[in-house]
Amino acid sequence: MIELAARQRLHTAEGETLLDVDLRIGKGEFVTLFGPSGAGKTTLLRILAGLMKPESGRVVVEGEVWFDSARGINLPTQQRRVGFVFQDYALFPNMTVRGNLEFALENKLERRRVDELLELTGLAELQQRRPDSLSGGQKQRVALARALARQPRILLLDEPLSALDAATRLRLQDEILKLHRAFGITTLIVSHDLSEVFKLASRVLALESGRIVRDGRPADVFTDRKVGGKFQFSGEVVEIEPNDVVFAVSVLVGNQIVKVIATQDEIAGITIGSKVMLLSKAFNPMLVKMR
Repeated sequence: MIELAARQRLHTAEGETLLDVDLRIGKGEFVTLFGPSGAGKTTLLRILAGLMKPESGRVVVEGEVWFDSARGINLPTQQRRVGFVFQDYALFPNMTVRGNLEFALENKLERRRVDELLELTGLAELQQRRPDSLSGGQKQRVALARALARQPRILLLDEPLSALDAATRLRLQDEILKLHRAFGITTLIVSHDLSEVFKLASRVLALESGRIVRDGRPADVFTDRKVGGKFQFSGEVVEIEPNDVVFAVSVLVGNQIVKVIATQDEIAGITIGSKVMLLSKAFNPMLVKMR
């Protein structure tokens, strides 16, 4: 269980606002922090990791106090057992893939854990290569494996896939899910990609201007009302046409037919007659099957 209460002034493009949250996250949950830039998502991750000291608040993880402003407690980052994955990988360029993972070990004798992670992430054949010879997706897999090498209590992901192409992003989403199932680590991810949110998260915390305005399952958060400028319609699938590697899906919304391009993963479980949500983000629609 994570208990997090924090107050911190935020300086955004729109001016100063106040981050003011008080939340609980269960052990093993996969939670997405969602909202516009400047809402406080990355700040929350940094507070959890000990990279930022809030003006006031309290952080308790599995009964251990990591931060308490009233009692003057502020556990250093290296003592917090947190794995943090950034968008820009932050790998050591002079180290091999294996070296990056071994550097993260608390006990340097636990080399078998590195072997396990290299196999799980498909990096065993690349373990002697350096980061500058890897693709973006491979670098991010190394960053994920290195974060897990510390055996963290919490895994924090700050838009880790946003710089990757669509195909690589889908593969890495599968990788993240596989690692989450394998280790059961409480995970928080910052993401602006609705399809990614629906695929990965069991819970969404939607932030606006420093406050949590919605908290629940993705389907509940994004279908009850507008959040952060995103909107949705519900409808019924009336036709699915394969088109090379994608599908053209016709959805009956009211008395109008709307055509949407979807990937194989997006239409998994969707057939003619399925009730779906048509979610829109910057004119990039996506389908989500309704339960």
